[in-house]
Amino acid sequence: MVTPAVALLLVFIIIPIVLTFALAFTNAKLISPTGPQFVGFDNFARLFGDPLFWKSLRNTLLFTVFVVPLQAGLALVLALLINVRIRGVNFFRTVYFLPVVTSMVVVSLLWKFMYQPDGLINGFLAIFGIDGPDWLGNPNTALIAVLVMSIWQAVGFHMVIWLSGLQTIPQDMYEAGAIDGAGNWQRFRYITWPALRQTRTFILITITIQAFALFTQIQVMTQGGPLDSTSTIVYQSVRIGFSLQQTGYASALSLVFFVLVLAVSLVQRYLTRDKDVKK
Repeated sequence: MVTPAVALLLVFIIIPIVLTFALAFTNAKLISPTGPQFVGFDNFARLFGDPLFWKSLRNTLLFTVFVVPLQAGLALVLALLINVRIRGVNFFRTVYFLPVVTSMVVVSLLWKFMYQPDGLINGFLAIFGIDGPDWLGNPNTALIAVLVMSIWQAVGFHMVIWLSGLQTIPQDMYEAGAIDGAGNWQRFRYITWPALRQTRTFILITITIQAFALFTQIQVMTQGGPLDSTSTIVYQSVRIGFSLQQTGYASALSLVFFVLVLAVSLVQRYLTRDKDVKK
């Protein structure tokens, strides 16, 4: 009965991982009359000497550094706002979560039209006499534009996770704090925030991994441009592997991405070590 699940894991996860490790040390190409040949660490030497790799790595890190606190913080604010029992709150929960269930391709296309020089955003700015830039055509604003769209699209998902954590906090703690004279900020600081420790760790690690895997928005909206200002590691790996058909070189780049994700996992292990020790 487990055969179908095992077969899917083998075909789509285990075998591709093994092939990535093997092909990273070869000169394999997607379509080639000759088979792959072992080249040792040549792909990695070429990778670390490629300016585009370092630019893609910088873009990925910049995107991650900004998207993690902004997305997590905004999601927490929304969760706090809707964590009340009032009439009509379910409507706002649905509205905030709606972008999450919408296809990322559809969302990217929608925002691409909004970001055009004569699009909705610049039209709105024109009302206030502001001449908006070509958001996706300007190297100084392209990555920022993708960042804003990504935060908007995924904030509802993390809002739900924050909300689930908030609803596990006993109300007795808040009542005791109110009796002791604690204000809203004090109750948040000394009751809510410490109680959300595990939720906070999960959300930060989840957003970080998603930020490192930035691809769909780039593929639909900018194709890595302009002037490689939005190129990321995953986008570069897919472009090299499929468009340029350099499978071995793309596999080496994928291994570097794997190391980055592994480092994030180790950070998660470090942050949750106290919980494991207590158990």
